Amino acid sequence: MEMEMAEGRLGRVIALRLKPGTDVLLGLTEACKRAGINNGVILSAIGSLDGVSYCNPVELPTKAGYGYGEVLHLTGPIELTSGAGIICHDDEGNTNLHVHMSLSDRYGNAHGGHLVEGTKVLLTVDVMLAEVDGLVMGRKFDNELEVPLFAPRQN
Repeated sequence: MEMEMAEGRLGRVIALRLKPGTDVLLGLTEACKRAGINNGVILSAIGSLDGVSYCNPVELPTKAGYGYGEVLHLTGPIELTSGAGIICHDDEGNTNLHVHMSLSDRYGNAHGGHLVEGTKVLLTVDVMLAEVDGLVMGRKFDNELEVPLFAPRQN
């Protein structure tokens, strides 16, 4: 089985509350920048959202055959039942988050996918971030599959 793998350990843990009206992805990115974290994980995220923007994989004419499709939107109050992700960076050191969410609408219907800009906090989004030490959590364009992918390596 082919894989890229590196070993590290959890370091600092940051507790964060995003306030009403904050764009969730931009708020998480700013929190990581303020805390100096570009190798880490989003351990958990829960809360309420004022609409959601997200996407899911679809067939695309790339070497991989798949990629993220058009942005989907949910309106109205949405419950963020779970959020998780990785905090990585590109070769220039720019913070790059890859966040997925599980959601529930007012009728209890489940939704989920890859978080994109445009998702706003309704009342609160409570997040636990953790820094990862001892490895480099990179993200770079994979020429073989023609998509950007997680690229961990030993520090």
